[in-house]
Amino acid sequence: MQQYIDTYDFAGKKAIVRVDFNVPLNEKMEITDDTRIRAAIPTLKKVLEKGGSLIIMSHLGRPKGVTEKFSLRHILGRVSELLGTTVKFAEDCMNADEQVAALKPGEALVLENLRFYAEETGKPRLAEDATDEEKKAAKAELKESQKKFVAKLASYADCYINDAFGTAHRAHASTALIAKYFPNDKMFGYVMEGEIKAIDHVLHTPEHPVTAIVGGAKVSSKIGIIEHLFDTVDNMIIGGGMVYTFVKAQGGKIGNSLCEDDQMDLALEILKKAEEKGVKMYLSKEVVIADDFSNDANTKICLNSEIPDNWEGMDAAPSTVTAWEEVLMASKTILWNGPVGVFEIPAFAKGTNRIAEILAKATENGAFTLVGGGDSVAAVTQMGFAKKVSYVSTGGGAMLEYLEGKELPGIAAIRE
Repeated sequence: MQQYIDTYDFAGKKAIVRVDFNVPLNEKMEITDDTRIRAAIPTLKKVLEKGGSLIIMSHLGRPKGVTEKFSLRHILGRVSELLGTTVKFAEDCMNADEQVAALKPGEALVLENLRFYAEETGKPRLAEDATDEEKKAAKAELKESQKKFVAKLASYADCYINDAFGTAHRAHASTALIAKYFPNDKMFGYVMEGEIKAIDHVLHTPEHPVTAIVGGAKVSSKIGIIEHLFDTVDNMIIGGGMVYTFVKAQGGKIGNSLCEDDQMDLALEILKKAEEKGVKMYLSKEVVIADDFSNDANTKICLNSEIPDNWEGMDAAPSTVTAWEEVLMASKTILWNGPVGVFEIPAFAKGTNRIAEILAKATENGAFTLVGGGDSVAAVTQMGFAKKVSYVSTGGGAMLEYLEGKELPGIAAIRE
């Protein structure tokens, strides 16, 4: 039975909390962006304030065994600073019994990186030349040891909180399997609650008109979202590299622009389906093109279907973004996932940055705005608009799968 963090009695109890502290570190092992840590602090503080103690678990990077640069020891200082208490550290997540037993109400312990153990992901670490038979045997062996891994983690605590939306789409030991050990004492943290509430609002109870901005490089990576959103949105803006697959499919000339030739039939089907569903589609009509994939390239503006040979589409042109602005400012609910240009190159980040500005303005005018996806989040953050939109999602892949209508293991494990 699912519990709720605001009403649960943590007094005298130990809570094991799955957070997403997979933060970027520089060569000196210093945190360069602590957004994910800060996001989890309200959940962690709630447990401490209500008289509980904390066992905090997370992954960092994709280590293949114990790797110093992926040790959670590097983030300990920042977690302690934000929590306002000295956080203890267990050097091995599987050998923390004594430290857990010594925890007093109001104290916190961080377990070492869960992914130092293959049991966390359930994926065997095999040699590249492993035979099918060896793979099968390793998988069966790991499945058995994973049960012991999950049971050990669960033995540390009286209740379980999942606050790691960024890993909710993974059926890992700490996100999905552990919940069964707490049938009456499992719940979402504030990050998870906020993510689910925001996305559910857009998908199921939005105020119309609803507009989705779907950007990025490939149609193939966003097809699930596009099709699922057709039952919700009134308008769909398509930006980024995926535009040129639609343009070429309709007979346009796209020069050297990115294109998935094997997705062109699908692009035409999408346009047809949108028409049938009454969804208005807006592609980048005028685009900024360049003669090289670099910040110093020569640029000019042309129609998306008239790109010369040896030139490629790099960004939505100002006139295109202005046309989109009219649609967005008339919307009551807006979802943004993916850049509308080559955001990593400053010269071609202007369209994406302008979208961030427009969403801040739309939010001020009363629209509900949900932003998700790496570059979209980076844009609103860098522009200083993260607090000027309604919600910024912390989960990339998890948000994509949830928007596609898939059941996420980390969410299902709490709800069942």
